[in-house]
Amino acid sequence: MKSIYCPHCGLILHNRIIGDEGLVPYCDHCQRPIFDHSPVCVLTMVINEFNEVALLKQDYVTKQHLVFVAGYYKPGESAEDTVRREVFEEIGQTVCGLTFIESFYHERLDTLFLCYISHVQKAPFKLSSEVDDAQWYSLPIDESLLNPLGVAYRIYQRYKTL
Repeated sequence: MKSIYCPHCGLILHNRIIGDEGLVPYCDHCQRPIFDHSPVCVLTMVINEFNEVALLKQDYVTKQHLVFVAGYYKPGESAEDTVRREVFEEIGQTVCGLTFIESFYHERLDTLFLCYISHVQKAPFKLSSEVDDAQWYSLPIDESLLNPLGVAYRIYQRYKTL
């Protein structure tokens, strides 16, 4: 997000050279830099003890493909807390183990993605209103279920190399 006004005092920001950072929006009143930032989103491939992965149908995301659990970081959470919260909110599963896979910047969405594999003990799905359906699929999955240009596909390809 491009900052124009100081989030602390509301005055307009001016560009100022800040060390190695170069030109950065700066509040003359608060005497502090205000760094631009992108939203942070976690995405996780949820796997149970039977080597099954949870795939979600979320029509607001895509009507043609299935997706993994994903959601936005909330201030005050760690990335791992965000993963646990999103998995529980979206499909009612409790994460008992996490493995970080990768982070990357998604230019089209202007979003930083933090990608994980979550391990759960299989329980009945409890779907949020954001999720139209969810099913367990045995690994390896049919890759045509995922959007070949999507984040879930990218993470699934990484998972196969682990």
